[in-house]
Amino acid sequence: MPANNFSQTSLDLALVGNCAISALVDIRGDMVWCCMPRFDGVPVFHALLGAPQDDAEQGRLRVELEGMVRTEQFYERGTAIVRTRLFDQHGQAIEITDFAPRFRQRDRMFRPAQLVRRIRILSGHPRIRVVVRPRGEWGQQDPEVSRGSNHLRYLLPGITLRLTTSASPTYVAEGTWFTLHEPVSLIFGPDETLTAGVEETARDFEEQTLQHWRQWTRRLAVPLEWQDAVIRSAITLKLCQFEETGAIVAAMTTSIPEAPDSGRNWDYRYCWLRDAFFVVRALNSLSEVGTMEDYLRWLHDIVRGAEGHVQPLYGIGLERTLTEHILTGLPGYRGMGPVRVGNQAFEHFQHDVYGNIVMGAAQAFHDQRLFRPANASDFHLLETMGDKAWQLHDQPDAGMWELRTRARVHTSSSLMSWAACDRLAKIARALALPDRAAHWRGRADIIHRRIIECAWSEKRQAFVESFGGMELDASVLLMAEVGFLPARDPRFVSTVNALESALCDGPYMRRYEAEDDFGRPESAFNVCAFWRVDALARIGRQQEARDCFEALLARRNHVGLLSEDMALQGGELWGNFPQTYSMVGVINGAVNLSEPWDSAV
Repeated sequence: MPANNFSQTSLDLALVGNCAISALVDIRGDMVWCCMPRFDGVPVFHALLGAPQDDAEQGRLRVELEGMVRTEQFYERGTAIVRTRLFDQHGQAIEITDFAPRFRQRDRMFRPAQLVRRIRILSGHPRIRVVVRPRGEWGQQDPEVSRGSNHLRYLLPGITLRLTTSASPTYVAEGTWFTLHEPVSLIFGPDETLTAGVEETARDFEEQTLQHWRQWTRRLAVPLEWQDAVIRSAITLKLCQFEETGAIVAAMTTSIPEAPDSGRNWDYRYCWLRDAFFVVRALNSLSEVGTMEDYLRWLHDIVRGAEGHVQPLYGIGLERTLTEHILTGLPGYRGMGPVRVGNQAFEHFQHDVYGNIVMGAAQAFHDQRLFRPANASDFHLLETMGDKAWQLHDQPDAGMWELRTRARVHTSSSLMSWAACDRLAKIARALALPDRAAHWRGRADIIHRRIIECAWSEKRQAFVESFGGMELDASVLLMAEVGFLPARDPRFVSTVNALESALCDGPYMRRYEAEDDFGRPESAFNVCAFWRVDALARIGRQQEARDCFEALLARRNHVGLLSEDMALQGGELWGNFPQTYSMVGVINGAVNLSEPWDSAV
């Protein structure tokens, strides 16, 4: 249970969703972020980024308990259903249940753009107030509100929403305090009439959604240790997939600063091919291959439509142009603007993308469980990505950290170019195509030699961030993960030691030591700390790896979620939330470090 600091916005948030929409719920039960009709849409609840005229009730869905003094919040075990309990000074209490419906119905997945909130009495005769204040145009447009017998309709630019409720629509519309005598439910979503009563529908949706998630979690091949952390991370990663197309967003938010007043505020509600590959790889390690299958549908269209150059990111509906601009109507997280929509990185050349494509698809050529295993036709299409990796492996780019004002031959980009050729050679062998296997093995070997020659610094006794450079970068820790070098290779061990000295503060790790467009990074980058954990385990420093991993787990929020960044002092979460990269780190760390099942059973 988090400390009850109700006055300041924080990332003590729980995520609900159904792979079509999502919402973030704070520790007092307020929905403070929700975009409609999909993850990258305009937020109808935007209080996480403030409100115009500092109106605290705008851009949120709130249930207030009169005289509230403390809260509790938790996920129903093994599900994406959140329960928030509010207590007053007299011991009276209510429980708020939030979820987005998700279950199989009529031979398909039912996942409407809809949120369900149920409120029940835990003790006493509590008085509550329900406040529903959606807004449009990024907080600039009040809705036109009309009432029905048991619903409120909100007409906003480009979308009309309906709140169907068993509470009094008058009380909800006016924000009136009333005594709660029996459970009430709110169903918020498209302007559509329910086919059954509100309470019946909400109860049925909850029961079926709970059953769906428990069945999904039950099929995960979890490690023996840290199961709760792994299951929560897996569910969170699944919620970040827009299942209609298969795209996977990097995070659900925009413009949460990487560090206080840093200006490093970015929109992460898009699909980075790099991040998506790591998500797929982590879920595959738990035997959850459905996410990969859905993602590969989307990726196939990216590759076929690429016309040579592949962008680092695309919209979840395959949108290519994601023009970045600043909005002035919202003050930003804790007043720390700017609020950005779109992301300039779509214009970048980031050459690691070709390796991420090949590696993201590689398992489909080897895994016989899939409904549609990849075949020779898919391989030949993937070879076009390998050709690009080969052509660009020693050419300057913006790198995985998306530097906006300089280009170098980044070691991490060359590393993933090598991985593209290496995996294509293995795929060709699996498909019994010896000539193609030899072709790609030859290219992989050439790139391997080039990286060894150009990325190793005798002075630093480490692989450095760019060919011929001198600066250190955490991304070279991926060398062992992708199989470029044996983990016990003295050069990799020396690199780990050098990176720890230059970039680590206790269990935390910064991305790089060089200044970038905004100066020196002020916060730790969570996935880098997990890369370090993996590297420590691989080179034999197992206990240190476990200690660092436990320390990182302790910095998750109260429901087990992580953002992108962490303050070096105090460990406060910063950056967009929840961040898929960080949740991937939790899964990988647990899988790599856990004692085996046969040690306990």
